[in-house]
Amino acid sequence: MAIFGEIMKAIEIKGLTKEFGELRAVDAIDLDVGQGEIFGLLGPNGAGKTTTIKMLATMLRLTSGEAKVCGFDVQDKPDDVRGCIGIVFQDPAVDTDLTGKENLDFHARMYGMKGRAKRIDEVLKMVGLVDKADVLVKTYSGGMKRRLEIARGLMHYPKVLFLDEPTLGLDAQTRRVIWNHIKQINRELGVTIILTTHYMDEADFLCKRVAIIDRGKILALGTPRQLKESMGADMVVVKTNNAKKFAEGLKKHKWVEKTKVYDETISISVKNAETKIAEIIKISERLGLKVRSVEQHNPTLEDVFIHFTGRKIREEGPDPRSQLKLQARMRGH
Repeated sequence: MAIFGEIMKAIEIKGLTKEFGELRAVDAIDLDVGQGEIFGLLGPNGAGKTTTIKMLATMLRLTSGEAKVCGFDVQDKPDDVRGCIGIVFQDPAVDTDLTGKENLDFHARMYGMKGRAKRIDEVLKMVGLVDKADVLVKTYSGGMKRRLEIARGLMHYPKVLFLDEPTLGLDAQTRRVIWNHIKQINRELGVTIILTTHYMDEADFLCKRVAIIDRGKILALGTPRQLKESMGADMVVVKTNNAKKFAEGLKKHKWVEKTKVYDETISISVKNAETKIAEIIKISERLGLKVRSVEQHNPTLEDVFIHFTGRKIREEGPDPRSQLKLQARMRGH
């Protein structure tokens, strides 16, 4: 593997592109991920996150560009890539008519693993499912099924683990449990983890670095702290009847650092926001605008996303860009 600063690269991407007919789902992205990193692809449905993961996992061929995983070219050495990765799909892919242990044993047999029983015990312990090993998966909660899928992805000692929306649809408490398991796995095993998510708090809590991706392009890249600090100051979010007019009226005020309009809302970056809120409201009144609400907070990843895309992330239906159904309900992954 190549060197990433002082760290070995687990993932190397140059000009990675995927097209489905006239649709460019992934648009010439460049990216390196260091060995042992937890790296997040943050963006809405249809951003190109899952398509990127599928190419890196050798499930989709590249239209153009290059990608290496564990030092292996995904097109020239697909078997070597598959041997060093684990993957947890966005859609459930466990057999609910088997027990947890049987699911893991089947996976291990697909990989021709020896010493399966010992490894099964190890991964079940990692995800806190030892007491559910002999219970049918159909009786598991959503969070338990997700943990079992993570355990299965770890069975064959992968160097890189792909987690595609690992907590999608789960309640807040269950999500937190899974986050802690992901952190533990990364810390204790040194596994590089690449996760896709549209949850801001998930990316903020888990990831050493985050790439904000939208419409197939990486728009921003850095640590969560760096991305938030790039906003420069506190945020004031105002809902009004004419956000564009408000933004124009704020331009002449030097203490306003940045503004971004989305829907009927304007996001205003300003230092010492608590001292400026009254003045912001007065400006809106002078412009003849109606203020519906005012909120002040420290910059968040949501603010960063809005700044680069002009819209919020919304949880939508299935990825509209993905024109291929997952063929790989492969029990071997």
